[in-house]
Amino acid sequence: MRFLTLRRGLGCALIGCLLMAASASAQDAPPADNQDAPPSTTPTGDQATPAMPELRQEAAEDPQGTIEDRVAAAQLAGDNAWMLTSCALVLFMTAPGLALFYSGLVRKKNVLGVMMQCIFLMGLMTVIWALIGFSLAFGGEKAWTGDLAGVNAWIGDHEYALMNNVSRYWSPEEQRVVTPPEGEEGAEPGALPRLTFMLFQGMFFIITPALICGAFAERMKFSTMVVFSILWGLLVYCPLCHWVWDGGILAFVSDSAIEKKEGYGILGGALDFAGGTVVHISSGVSALICALLIGRRLGYGSEPMPPHNLTYTAIGAAMLWFGWFGFNAGSALLSDGLTSSAFATTHFSAAAGALSWPITEWIVRRKPTVLGACSGAVAGLVCITPAAGFVDPMAALAMGAIAGVGCYLACTTLKMNLGYDDSLDAFGVHGVGGTLGALLTGVFATRAVADISINGGAPLGLVDGVTRVMIGQVVATAITIVFAGLATLVLLKVLDVTMGLRVTQEQELQGLDLSQHGEEGYIFI
Repeated sequence: MRFLTLRRGLGCALIGCLLMAASASAQDAPPADNQDAPPSTTPTGDQATPAMPELRQEAAEDPQGTIEDRVAAAQLAGDNAWMLTSCALVLFMTAPGLALFYSGLVRKKNVLGVMMQCIFLMGLMTVIWALIGFSLAFGGEKAWTGDLAGVNAWIGDHEYALMNNVSRYWSPEEQRVVTPPEGEEGAEPGALPRLTFMLFQGMFFIITPALICGAFAERMKFSTMVVFSILWGLLVYCPLCHWVWDGGILAFVSDSAIEKKEGYGILGGALDFAGGTVVHISSGVSALICALLIGRRLGYGSEPMPPHNLTYTAIGAAMLWFGWFGFNAGSALLSDGLTSSAFATTHFSAAAGALSWPITEWIVRRKPTVLGACSGAVAGLVCITPAAGFVDPMAALAMGAIAGVGCYLACTTLKMNLGYDDSLDAFGVHGVGGTLGALLTGVFATRAVADISINGGAPLGLVDGVTRVMIGQVVATAITIVFAGLATLVLLKVLDVTMGLRVTQEQELQGLDLSQHGEEGYIFI
């Protein structure tokens, strides 16, 4: 037996040596005329996406390409794959995430009404974004071109209207398909396709007005909600988005740019990694104005109005936590170390919030609740959003814990003392949580985490020993609150006169499922 085993081993070794020799000989031999390049599974023609424009010509001349070209192409492919995944994650936050979270908190006669708002807005806001929204938010000269003086400080233009300069097109001169911003003046080599960036930002445009729906749940007319969402998106969200993320009056300006008197950012602008001001403060403040103007639900304060299905809410909260990784980590617009940091801070802050809110309940009311854990997790996610790419994970734990306690007090003590009916606590969680996050960004933002391109390696927050960023955060927060609040007030007043804001008393008692949509969420036979 030992002899047979030894003989088989020697035989295998001999075969291995012969195969290695044959392989080496094949590599040393010159290729045949019809075998200039090894077989490749890489997409070609219309499917190819090179890292930069000049790579197409290089690829034609040298199918194998240089190592640098291949690395750049692989990096772009990885970045683009992560960003498209992030698009799906953020869309997943609206439905089923937010739809389940909100629908579980209302009474059963309004469960479909809330779900319809989320799903309908997924379609409506996408169409508005494609037609003109993206262009208003990001159209015109760009800060990344280096010409800050060429950026419109207030609003974008029609550059990307109807997806012009966004979708791929055929170039007769070059006889090929071009993917913007490829080949454009000032475009960075290896930049993400503008379609990808448009899609990612469009998911934010969808979920932000959906957050506001939590304030007027169970009593606003569906038709008015539709018109309000369109106007609010174009007149509030798009300007804020341009101010913060496209070189406008709230955009962060580096120390070197300030010395050169470049940029429009008031008092240096603000840091907002993924939407503390643009998404959460704006929607939270607008939600409060909606709750105040529309008025309280019939029976509010005198009749019990408990959530009809906390199981939905718990599942929805878990989905929001999952989708938020795309929301925050995707805002790095790359797949690198900063993405990992933003991913970690997002998770840590949510975890701390999921503990601090129910622990506070435990101390105050002697019982921690599922609703408290779910709300605390969302509060932590909201708070870390503006800071995700600027703070370290331990700071994220502190921010999540602070948000859990702060939002709990806003949704209980503050709400009870002021007497407003914010049905699903959109202001208490998003308005207060977003404000805490924006301000705490000024405390914990550090150059030890943020990319050197943010401020050239100069100190950032109070933890770095400077107050400059903190001042910008306070100013940007105040401007966002005033602008969103006043704009929402004007919009609602106009809509109240022209369309009416609230359903009739009979319709409210019947429930929005039947009165607005002619359907019931639950039919028991």
